[in-house]
Amino acid sequence: MTYRDLKIDIYADGADIAKMKKQHEEGFVKGFTTNPTLMKKAGVEDYGTFAREAAEEIRDVPLSFEVFADDFPAMEEEAKVLSAFGDNVYVKIPVTNTKGEHSTELIRTLSGQGLKLNITAVFTIEQVKEVLEALDPSIPSIVSIFAGRITNAGTDAEPVIKETARLCHEHGNSKVLWASSRELFNVIQAERSGADIITLTDDLLRSLPTIGKDLYEYSLDTVKMFYNDGKALGYRIL
Repeated sequence: MTYRDLKIDIYADGADIAKMKKQHEEGFVKGFTTNPTLMKKAGVEDYGTFAREAAEEIRDVPLSFEVFADDFPAMEEEAKVLSAFGDNVYVKIPVTNTKGEHSTELIRTLSGQGLKLNITAVFTIEQVKEVLEALDPSIPSIVSIFAGRITNAGTDAEPVIKETARLCHEHGNSKVLWASSRELFNVIQAERSGADIITLTDDLLRSLPTIGKDLYEYSLDTVKMFYNDGKALGYRIL
């Protein structure tokens, strides 16, 4: 098995326009997601300019842009602005605001108005059920489970993804996304758990060809790496 045998859709997670354009041109990546933290890391200074340029350059695969506000009326207005950038835009709405108030009614309103939503920072099945109850089943949507952070908490994310996939696929137009990936094996876990999408940062995307590599060959490559690095340092024991 190689990464090209995967059935799950790979989305690129980042906020570097140049990299996004290159990944899109290569044709393997099936969508793009970003968030305020990634934008800060990439040095994005103007959100509107960034989102508008991305939407102009990438028109044929999903793009997810996140709201910045913390109160729901402002989130609603931001969502409408972001959605207007293109038919392929999914607006990322956090499952709660910073006060822990659920965004259920906002989701119901926006989805009911026909906006494509990506509900983000979802961690529990209870949250998934609340989100799906609010989403219009006739409108495409994404439910992003932060599997990497779930595992950081010492909890197995696969059962959460499996149940979310079952619920989303019963719902109709909702897809489940394995978010916050930590290692390449997450791709295998996400696919076998029934996720439709997994997001990968640039470093993980570049590591995809490692999937299926012969382990003896990998072992030899590792030994060579250690040897060459030690030689380059000029270390001596004897």
